[in-house]
Amino acid sequence: MSATTLLLVLDLVGIAVFGVSGALAGVDKKLDLFGVLFLSVATALGGGFIRDALIGATPAAALTDGRYLLVPVVVGLIVFYVHPKMARLSRVFLLVDAAGLGLFAVAGARKALDFGVPAVGACGIGLLTAIGGGLLRDVLVREIPTVLHREIYATAGLLAAVIVVVGDKAEFNNVATASVAISVAFGLRVISRWKQWSAPLPRITE
Repeated sequence: MSATTLLLVLDLVGIAVFGVSGALAGVDKKLDLFGVLFLSVATALGGGFIRDALIGATPAAALTDGRYLLVPVVVGLIVFYVHPKMARLSRVFLLVDAAGLGLFAVAGARKALDFGVPAVGACGIGLLTAIGGGLLRDVLVREIPTVLHREIYATAGLLAAVIVVVGDKAEFNNVATASVAISVAFGLRVISRWKQWSAPLPRITE
């Protein structure tokens, strides 16, 4: 699979997954149909807009390819009409958010490398792509952004981006590298939530 095709696949799957994540958040907050669709689109495309702006890819892919807008609208409609019971949303939300984190971290780092961004910059762009949509989603529904919690979140996205960069420098197979990176980010995010791992917090003295 060529790098261009891989990037398109990662982008569209990541958009679909984060679109589900945004739509689930909208359903959880009891938004109307427009609100759920808006949140789905914003969550799905937010990270990609940040990535494309940083690497100078103008106009952004989401503005030139109708599939980028169609995918989150379709998944938003599906979630709105066939979403699971509210009591089960939190578990589904965690899984789709973890999957989106890995997919977008890989897509961000991969596109940055394709645009000639150096290794460290590509890792940073991969991270920003991964957390951008979720950050926007949480702000829109008035939640403290997940990336600012003590949970392991940004670390998982950064690790996925690093794997992509290392794999590129070592000239490993693109698909295999992407698969490993996505799996690592997804696994770390889910396991850290299950095991309640957390980043250090400031010590508060009374």
